[in-house]
Amino acid sequence: MNNARVVPLAEALSAPVVALPLTVDEEGARLEASLAQRVGDVDIPRTLDAEWCRRRGLSSVAGSSVVLSTVSGALVVLVSLGSAESVASPEAWRQVGAQLAPRARAVGSDVAILVPTEYSVDLELTGEALVTGALLAAYDYKTPDASGELLVAPVGSPLPSVADHDAVSRGLQRAVVVADATNWAKRLIDTPAGHATPKELAKKFAHRLGSDPDTGVEIWTESTIREEGLGGLLAVGAGSAEPTRLVYARYRPSDARAHVVLVGKGVTFDSGGLSLKPAESMMAMKTDMSGAAIVMAALSMVARLRVPLRVTAIAALTENLTGDRATKPGDVVTARNGTTIEILNTDAEGRVILADALSLAVEANPDVIIDVATLTGAQRVALGDEVGGLFSSSDEVARQLEEAGRDAGESLWRLPLVESYARLLESDVADLRNIAKGGGAGSITAALFLQRFVGTRPWAHLDIAGPGRSDQTRGYVTKGATAFGARTLARYLESLARQSVS
Repeated sequence: MNNARVVPLAEALSAPVVALPLTVDEEGARLEASLAQRVGDVDIPRTLDAEWCRRRGLSSVAGSSVVLSTVSGALVVLVSLGSAESVASPEAWRQVGAQLAPRARAVGSDVAILVPTEYSVDLELTGEALVTGALLAAYDYKTPDASGELLVAPVGSPLPSVADHDAVSRGLQRAVVVADATNWAKRLIDTPAGHATPKELAKKFAHRLGSDPDTGVEIWTESTIREEGLGGLLAVGAGSAEPTRLVYARYRPSDARAHVVLVGKGVTFDSGGLSLKPAESMMAMKTDMSGAAIVMAALSMVARLRVPLRVTAIAALTENLTGDRATKPGDVVTARNGTTIEILNTDAEGRVILADALSLAVEANPDVIIDVATLTGAQRVALGDEVGGLFSSSDEVARQLEEAGRDAGESLWRLPLVESYARLLESDVADLRNIAKGGGAGSITAALFLQRFVGTRPWAHLDIAGPGRSDQTRGYVTKGATAFGARTLARYLESLARQSVS
């Protein structure tokens, strides 16, 4: 399932799987009048008592469901939105959508859902959330070409108007763009490192983004990177036979009034370098390029949605391996902006390549800089696997990103930039050391390191080491790569574009 469209009720009812959303509380389940009808050869009552729901696992948890079979072989899926108060929640509709993907995969065909207008919700947001949840949940690395569409039929009494259908359609169109770019990023992140090398990843970024008339893509080879003075990026990649790359993508619509630069960490495999990781810690390190894929996905979204905002995305791509030319603990490297960095732990490499990329971002003279990286294990220790760490030099940017994250269903928690901890990054032989003295507050000191390369520009740093991948499927968050942050960035950029016009 990779597409959705609005259809008439009759077409929806002829699908092999028809889903009906309903509210559930301690007294049982309730469908709106427009949903309580005959579907196939099953009569659906308006109310279902609490005992019936309990025995079938239908609860007030959004996304819980029960499947009813018909004589014809069609399936009717009752999906919980949660309590009556949840009907206006985009997250509840995303969870409803997530239940449709496995049904589509099982039947290999279309799945329909009826959306009642009686809920008096924002139909555009509802349609977007529903389809986003379904298409994200449909992602499967092994079977990328799953068949079937999601058919969405607005229903109600009185009958839905043309405006109702148009609102749902607008939501669907945005959801398809956002989910497609998110799943594209997830697929790149899940790709084995032997295939997603810096060189190949750069080609894939350019292939996706280069077809848009308002988007330009440059790929810097190692010779260009050396000429441009990106000493940190070269130092991290020195131990690998795979050539390092930097991708510089620009979206420049003619009506743009503001400019944001997105920067992504793209370590396509992280062994830790000479500060070698334990074997178990290396198993998922093909995903250490998540930040790069995420910022390119966000740029793809705003370009396809025609958002009136200039966006630049910079991805620093390299491997961090051992080798006879690998950077050694104690070496000193010089970043793009002239800052010298003492490398005391080669497994703290992400901040070193971001130093160069952030220096380039400043030179682009943007209004805001945002970087995304699977940067520190300390972030995961602090916030777990479902919440991203947010650091920012700007209260306003932080507030806007938190709000965008809530709207997108990606939780961010702001952590402090403790100024006094900057002393922990002082080096005896260079301007900075790449790991802090003492070992505490690892995510904070990493963010403070990055802040040295953005100057006074409004800046935010998203550390997604925890939520960047998932060990299990949770609703529309599928096992493996999550591309956490891509949808938040798109929502933030759209909001910023509206503000710059008003």
